[in-house]
Amino acid sequence: MTPPPKDVYALGDVPELGQVPPTMLAQVIRGERFGEPLEAFKEETVPVPDIGPRDVLVYVMAAGVNYNNVWAAMGIPIDVIKNRQKKGEKEDFHIGGSDASGVVWKVGKDVTNVKVGDEVVVHCGMWNHDDPWVTAGKDPMFAPSQIIWGYESNWGSFAQFTKVQDHQCLPKPTHLTWEEAAAYMLVGATAYRMLHGWPPNVVGPGDPVLIWGGAGGLGSMAIQIVKAAGGRAVAVVAGEDKVEYCKNLGAVGVIDRRKFSHWGMLPRWTNELDYGVWLKGARDFGKAFWEALGEKRSPVIVFEHPGENTIPTSGMMCETGGMVVICAGTTGYNATLDLRYHWMRQKRLQGSHFANDVQCAGINKLVMEGKVDPCLSRTFGFAGTGECHQLMRDNKHPSGNMAILVNAPRTGLKTVDEVKAAFAAGGAGA
Repeated sequence: MTPPPKDVYALGDVPELGQVPPTMLAQVIRGERFGEPLEAFKEETVPVPDIGPRDVLVYVMAAGVNYNNVWAAMGIPIDVIKNRQKKGEKEDFHIGGSDASGVVWKVGKDVTNVKVGDEVVVHCGMWNHDDPWVTAGKDPMFAPSQIIWGYESNWGSFAQFTKVQDHQCLPKPTHLTWEEAAAYMLVGATAYRMLHGWPPNVVGPGDPVLIWGGAGGLGSMAIQIVKAAGGRAVAVVAGEDKVEYCKNLGAVGVIDRRKFSHWGMLPRWTNELDYGVWLKGARDFGKAFWEALGEKRSPVIVFEHPGENTIPTSGMMCETGGMVVICAGTTGYNATLDLRYHWMRQKRLQGSHFANDVQCAGINKLVMEGKVDPCLSRTFGFAGTGECHQLMRDNKHPSGNMAILVNAPRTGLKTVDEVKAAFAAGGAGA
């Protein structure tokens, strides 16, 4: 006889498959704690969310760490709690987390793509199934209803159970541990769309590509995606200690941006002296790209996310007919371009935001085939949720990606049975 569910389970104490307790442990942000992540995240016991006809309840083994929940913790640039309450949601708390690996625990009545017991990874793109844009077969990332799960939605992966839409679930690569499987999807799918989602400017064999932040979460994925497509990635980093890291991922060359000082917004073009100084810096950087590539060719794609400090250089050095594709503005949002080079050489400045289902499946396939590694650099216990976000906030996080153990009691586990055995043996700790 199956025992009744407990009110709440200890981390790693796996209920009977499909058995849902009324409450769960979660790392919670509340408005009165907005501020530094180390103080904003607190473990609380909260209700397990109800699911709708096309929803899936996932038992979370591990969660990935992304900068969006640094923003959530600080309450900037938006208050995610009040933003949802304006839409009619009642919860006065936020459970973040936009990457997860885990097990399908319960499905809505109309779910057909996964079943209870499936081991999955979760992507963070959400949209209304009945959105006219989506039902018309258009790219759902342009849909009015599109949001990011675990940031713009509640019930993210920093909890024992998470509520997602059915299409967000993809097969977990069997060769990965739970923590590795939780680490790559957000950054990997974002990079995949940037490099494969904007025809005709898609990466192909022999293409030179400039990748800013090559040792970071996005950059580490981008280098591998370029290599898998037969392209040639040149990574930009801050520090000699990151050069070999990028080369080991497949970069053909690496540039240390600290050797240049022309960063920032463009000087006024009528100021010939200051503009000349900037132009020399940009051209020197272009020469460094040629040296790193081993050939006098400019990048056909520039993979951007720093924004304000680097867009002027990216726009200048991009190849005629090429594309600067950008998904963030980590150094600021006021981008400047010399439009003379932009229109005369017919370059493209393309914004890009996460990915659709096809693109998420594309990066997952590369991971399953062993062509892209999650680049997991450090794993934290559940109590370390605030700590790892604080490291990211302070720019002290390691190269690659980070993960948090949720129900998995220790690192190195790959299946539910291994989790049960480790819990029974008292194994714990990241």
